[in-house]
Amino acid sequence: MSRLALVTGGTRGIGAAIAQELHNKGYRVVATYTKNKEAALKFRTETGIATIPFDVSDEEACLNGIKQIHDEHGIIDILVHNAGITADATLQKMTSEEWHRVIHTNLNSCFYLTKAVLDGMIQRNFGRLIYVSSVNGLKGQRGQSNYAASKAALIGFAKSVALEMATKGITANVIAPGYVDTEMVRAVPEAVLSKIISTIPVGRLGTAEEIAYCVSFLADERAGFVTGATLSVNGGMY
Repeated sequence: MSRLALVTGGTRGIGAAIAQELHNKGYRVVATYTKNKEAALKFRTETGIATIPFDVSDEEACLNGIKQIHDEHGIIDILVHNAGITADATLQKMTSEEWHRVIHTNLNSCFYLTKAVLDGMIQRNFGRLIYVSSVNGLKGQRGQSNYAASKAALIGFAKSVALEMATKGITANVIAPGYVDTEMVRAVPEAVLSKIISTIPVGRLGTAEEIAYCVSFLADERAGFVTGATLSVNGGMY
């Protein structure tokens, strides 16, 4: 039976492209979503990829969701933690709620989900843990101290897990995308977006498919010697 991959935030944007890429490569894929049921149903109908709703920022929801996946689909071999949110504000104006909401969704969820899938991976002596960070987790960004902190923390988390799991057939790696042509980025005012693109050496936004291809490389059984790494996919921006 083919390997089973779980992609969080996997029904829209970069997550949808990752789920589709892995599906096309022959993996069995389950994609999570939180609120947009209509988009998730459309994605499932169009792709045939299984979807499941749960809030990754809630530990109990993560445990219940992973149990449901195990019961319905089997043990998870590949975790792609892509789910993430923003709540932008300068530090002086940022509320505690905005800070904690981003940290819970982007970072604490990583702990909940990784811990929940590790036992199954250890039993099978195989696992791929792939965390989607951001160029802003590497270089910082004005008005995104919460988001940048959460994405930077994923890198330290992955490096530590990589060391703990190195002899167990389990790799842990990070992908740090730059600015990618998604619905969220296209919503940026044209003047602002043009300024962003001018800072990208290749002169364009990335595509979700380019990020997905990098995920499929790290998920492959032949990538077992790559662990604790951060792959920057940002057009030379940083």
